[in-house]
Amino acid sequence: MSLYKIDDVAKECGLTKRTIRYYEEIGVMPSPQRTDGGTRLYTREDIDYLKKVVRAKEVLGFSLQELHTYVATADALNEQRFDYQQTTEVRERIEKLTKMETTLDDQLQLIEQKLQRIHAVQEELEELRERVQNGIRRLEGQKNT
Repeated sequence: MSLYKIDDVAKECGLTKRTIRYYEEIGVMPSPQRTDGGTRLYTREDIDYLKKVVRAKEVLGFSLQELHTYVATADALNEQRFDYQQTTEVRERIEKLTKMETTLDDQLQLIEQKLQRIHAVQEELEELRERVQNGIRRLEGQKNT
């Protein structure tokens, strides 16, 4: 298994080392293993996890609070997937799938709330643009008279 230093992780994920350390500090990302000298060593799984965090922040525009919730929900979903795979009894599998569905609903609700806020901002901007366009037309009409 290959291990990577923070410089390599920062470059691959497009983040600063400071940001990565901050994400660890606030619990958005789990702390990696360390050498005896304290150097952080990241696995490929750590890097992939961090890339998901970056995507959620950049693409979805999550705040750090929302990001923390999103990551916690994603972690819970991964645990639930593992539990499901370890179960063979049909009744237990149904229970596990039901828990997964609830977790997915929670994650989708986070995204839906973000989309609603984005749409509200979009509507405000569209209304403002319409008022500006009306003002332009009104002024152009006055100019011609």
